[in-house]
Amino acid sequence: GALQWRRIVLDEAQNIKNPKAAQTKAILKLNGDSRLALTGTPVENRLMDLWSIFNFLNPGYLGKQAHFRKTYELPVQRDNDPRQSATLKKLIQPFILRRLKTDKAIIKDLPDKIDNKIYCNLSKEQASLYEVVVQDVVTQLEEAEGIQRQGLMLSTLMKLKQICNHPMQFLQDGSAFTPERSHKLERISEMLEEAMEQGDSVLVFTQFTEIGEHLERYLAKEKHYKTHYLHGGTSRIKREQMISDFQDPETGPAVFILSLKAGGVGITLTQANHVFHFDRWWNPAVENQATDRAFRIGQKKNVFVHKFVTLGTLEERIDQMISDKQKMADSIVGNDESWLTKLDNQAFKELIALNKHSIMED
Repeated sequence: GALQWRRIVLDEAQNIKNPKAAQTKAILKLNGDSRLALTGTPVENRLMDLWSIFNFLNPGYLGKQAHFRKTYELPVQRDNDPRQSATLKKLIQPFILRRLKTDKAIIKDLPDKIDNKIYCNLSKEQASLYEVVVQDVVTQLEEAEGIQRQGLMLSTLMKLKQICNHPMQFLQDGSAFTPERSHKLERISEMLEEAMEQGDSVLVFTQFTEIGEHLERYLAKEKHYKTHYLHGGTSRIKREQMISDFQDPETGPAVFILSLKAGGVGITLTQANHVFHFDRWWNPAVENQATDRAFRIGQKKNVFVHKFVTLGTLEERIDQMISDKQKMADSIVGNDESWLTKLDNQAFKELIALNKHSIMED
């Protein structure tokens, strides 16, 4: 017969947020007298994440999946229903021990985290590329349906994000990665210079490996900073070496560039007290988890978080949507952008439209 465990503890319990996943099913087969789930992000994308964790902890307590979706997920997530939100909160509260790092009673000596939005403009070159992509997609949207439409929307988001970063990334033409062509690159260069002069170390997150590579080359060759770059292809030995080198107080200030996917979890980089999000991931939980590489136990300084937002573009509007999404997670207690494809054509066009007032004057 199967083993009977006294206690089953899941760390990073958001990994069972998908009830259909093989990993989730395997964990549900374990027998134990008591169950604990530890997670920093009980709701990554959808309220169903929470249902799945509770289905492990206390099967049946929040009803069947379909019932939960109808009674709580849709009213709370789609309609912002305060009554259902309050009811759900009451139901789950007895089972949740919520500890915030900002609670001085829990951790006396953890410093503050200060969030900054860094607003940038598009250069003339970026604006004209942006316009072309938007006009192109508006005509195609009318014909596209279903999965094809979804693919079109996601690829458009990708292209526009690339243009907001730097024209070279979108054009893929090997042209110069210079700050003159991108206000974002110009701003981060200035801010990194200040941090280096003050002897502070810095983390820079990007979701694009080509931006990571170019940033590292630019900062090492042009600016002569000490740099590290961690991405999916970095070997384990090299990764450990970079981390220990960066964490050593004797090595002096450095810039650690990380791909959001590879460097966003499971490592400690408390030597840094500035965190830059060069491009934005449309899920607050993922961004916060990345920021927590620096803002965690062992951090002695205040941590400054700088999130870049290109004005007049989809970045500005999605930033607003993220703030609203964060409120949902907070009122109850993600990793992708698919929620944006649920918008209808008109809403999507409004999301990506370019506001001409935000273009830089040469």
